[in-house]
Amino acid sequence: MNQNERRKYLIKYLKTENSKYSELQIPENEDEQKYLLRGLLNVRMANDIAPDFLQIQNEYLTEELNQKTVTDYKNLHAHKPDIYLWQGDITTLKCDAIVNAANSQMLGCFCPNHKCIDNAIHTYAGVQLRMECADIMKKQGSSEPTGSAKITSAYNLPCKYVLHTVGPIIYGTLTKQDKLLLASCYRSCLELAEQNSIKSVAFCCISTGEFHFPNDEAAKIAIQTVNDYKQETGSRIEVIFNVFKDYDYEIYRKLLG
Repeated sequence: MNQNERRKYLIKYLKTENSKYSELQIPENEDEQKYLLRGLLNVRMANDIAPDFLQIQNEYLTEELNQKTVTDYKNLHAHKPDIYLWQGDITTLKCDAIVNAANSQMLGCFCPNHKCIDNAIHTYAGVQLRMECADIMKKQGSSEPTGSAKITSAYNLPCKYVLHTVGPIIYGTLTKQDKLLLASCYRSCLELAEQNSIKSVAFCCISTGEFHFPNDEAAKIAIQTVNDYKQETGSRIEVIFNVFKDYDYEIYRKLLG
């Protein structure tokens, strides 16, 4: 089965799984098919799924990743010992763990083809990620508190694990509590990483997108929290600050020196 056949199989399965989408027509155009598949994956609930679907989905996502440029963090230049800055798509970064800016549901983004990092990570990890998150949240029995973190497997991503953390949402003026909660996100991820023998972790710009935390202040908190943690604990965990926008890259570049 080639990529086109896999993609059409996955779309047909997801269409028939939910009668709401059964009448959708599969486009002829490859890019439109990919857009439809991603949307169907995004809205799928964390229900059981056939082993055949998982096998074909995994084969499809593996081949999609093979067609991209995967960056191994070990090939990056360190700005200072154990600290890296990298601009790119975090779903193509090879390291032990990447950090996902999650919401309090912890189930990923259900908005079809949304451009948030939560959506991208769940899309390219595969449906197993939402299923594992749902299992964690069912056992927890409540929403995820802001500033804490959870760990899952990464499935079809090039990293090994995903650390999910819920950052503060900024509705108006930035408060001291907002800053403390964002710092808690970084520290919780670092502590959870080391508890699981993770040697390298890539942080996205937590809370700066849909949650409206000011980018420059968020970067200062991120760097300061990581530096404080490493000094206080003597940790040698390698940290990659991952940015996607040029604006954020310039902020981190200046702060890191």
